[in-house]
Amino acid sequence: MEKNKWIPFLVTFVISFIGGAVFLLIHMPIPWLLGPMVAVFLAARIGKMKLYWPVQLRNSGLIIVGYTIGLSFTNPALIQIVHQLPSMLLMTVLTIAISALFAILISKLTGVEYPTILTGSIPGGLSQMITLGEEIKGLDLTVVTFLQVTRLMMIIFIVPLLITSPLFAVGDLHAVSSKISAEWSNLFPAIIIFAVGSVVFALLGKKAKLPTPYLLGPIIGTAIINLGVVHGPSLPATLTNLSQFLMGGYIGLLMKPDQLKNKGKIITFSLISGFILILTSFGLSFLLVTLHHVTNITSFLSVAPGGMDQMGIIAHAVHADLSIVTGYQLFRIFFIFFIVPPLLKWYFKRHYRKRKQYN
Repeated sequence: MEKNKWIPFLVTFVISFIGGAVFLLIHMPIPWLLGPMVAVFLAARIGKMKLYWPVQLRNSGLIIVGYTIGLSFTNPALIQIVHQLPSMLLMTVLTIAISALFAILISKLTGVEYPTILTGSIPGGLSQMITLGEEIKGLDLTVVTFLQVTRLMMIIFIVPLLITSPLFAVGDLHAVSSKISAEWSNLFPAIIIFAVGSVVFALLGKKAKLPTPYLLGPIIGTAIINLGVVHGPSLPATLTNLSQFLMGGYIGLLMKPDQLKNKGKIITFSLISGFILILTSFGLSFLLVTLHHVTNITSFLSVAPGGMDQMGIIAHAVHADLSIVTGYQLFRIFFIFFIVPPLLKWYFKRHYRKRKQYN
């Protein structure tokens, strides 16, 4: 870390810790993710302080989450995921289609071009859509980033509140209070093998240009090792809380509304779009429960339009079926990574070509 970034980092660290501690005291769900996220966002906006959070810390948090998710991929879980592949495709296509339809409405009401709104509205692909926004001329990257980050922050904040509310069955939530966290003494020596494997696979994932390599790499590495001879130990609550903390501070710095043109309309419709997507996911989750008889919490987290890392953290915290949640989120990530960009590029070329013809 550069010398001139140490003080902003320490300030951000303290603010994040205070945010996490406050959220813990008031019994908010996922306190060490939501607390730092909200505290850093408010400090950056209200105090106008210079804040900094190294991406390496976020990546370390992702590796911890990736290990936890990788442990859930047992042989029975993999068989169940294969059986649900058609449902994964259905849920992904429906979610993206609904996002595209509402993007038309938002584009007309805000006056921002449809390609920009559409790119910002595709759920679950923050890094992919921002990268795509950089590649395609004519898109407003600030609006794309803001739409993506607004939706992500709304989901990270609202989903935990929803799943701990009376809307979900009390029986589903019983495990939250009854589960006993793992002991530190049970980690060694097996954790050394998994720690090395997770880091190696994260670096290999980055080299292979996988989507979210610091999450997906450890998931793959842990699953391979865990399905072999060595069984991976569960992590103590301190480490899972640490992973939330390392990611919360980073996410809080992502959203920068001061860089937006036409702030009022964009912010308003970003929030409306986020709520619509959450309601859509809520509806789709009932369909998933009907099709596969999973719990309400597992189904909702599986189709929620957030990132796999955030949904993985929440699923682990409330003891949902991690393998199913991750399977659906992972399927959507690959769909967005490999299928959506070529389709969007093809559509945008046609869109801009037609506009030139009329102009």
